[in-house]
Amino acid sequence: MSEGTMQRRAQRDQRDQRAKRAKRLNRVLVSAAAVPVMLVAAGCSSDSDSGSADAATQGAGSEVSTSASASPTVQAAAYRTLPESCKVLPKKTLEDLVPEAKSGKEGKSSDASTRGSCSWSSLANNGVKGSQFRWLNVSLLRFESDQTRGAGDKLAKEYYASQVKDAQAVSGAKNAKSEPVAGTGDEATLVRYDLKKKEGGFKQQTVVTRVENVVVTVDYNGAGLAGDKAPSSDDLTKAAEKAAKEAVAAVSSANGKGGSGSGSGSGAGTASPTPSKSASKEPSATPSKSASASPSKSAAKKS
Repeated sequence: MSEGTMQRRAQRDQRDQRAKRAKRLNRVLVSAAAVPVMLVAAGCSSDSDSGSADAATQGAGSEVSTSASASPTVQAAAYRTLPESCKVLPKKTLEDLVPEAKSGKEGKSSDASTRGSCSWSSLANNGVKGSQFRWLNVSLLRFESDQTRGAGDKLAKEYYASQVKDAQAVSGAKNAKSEPVAGTGDEATLVRYDLKKKEGGFKQQTVVTRVENVVVTVDYNGAGLAGDKAPSSDDLTKAAEKAAKEAVAAVSSANGKGGSGSGSGSGAGTASPTPSKSASKEPSATPSKSASASPSKSAAKKS
């Protein structure tokens, strides 16, 4: 074999070897490139599954939260009953405030455990000097906790505020004065004023008190008729405040909470039923009616 032939064969062998090495290198590179692609795909699949799981967990939590918030619980009312309205004040207090009263007149109520009222009138005849007239009314209104309307003490607080406004808005009132009353229930307000009538000048005292879920309203007025002198507004105020404090004590006592008459009652009680219709639809007599109607009728009969 000639030298030229051997050289060409050697060159051809070298080309073949380079071609084989190039093919092997290509296969290695292709295989190496496939591994990251598989890893990336696996990672995406894992993230997707994790995201789905998180979303499902969050969705379930949202459903639980929504379900919990849809049924809020309302704290049970502290007081579940009321004392008898005509026995709410001690005999001694009635003798001092309405000395000539024989008995109290109980107001109509569809549910005595929810609302009640009683009034007393007194006309003391002093002969040629004239006479002294007194009129006293105590009204009680209890609110029960309701899932829709709210807690009993909250409802009582709203009604308390409206009663105070009613007492302050009496037509024809003169020398009106309002002030807080300490040591009576959870909150109490005194509203007093003078009211001129054909029988004489009447001095009205209204004490509105809230204790827990019960509102107590005491109306007390007096007048000197047929020439007798007018009573002292300060004396009437002290008497009305005393009656309000004793009425609050009677409410607490009727519910087994003691009978101090000052501060709030203790204990949350048990779950109360829905407020009765009488509590929400039968407003108690406003001071304007009690002050302007009752005194004149009684005085007219005996004057």
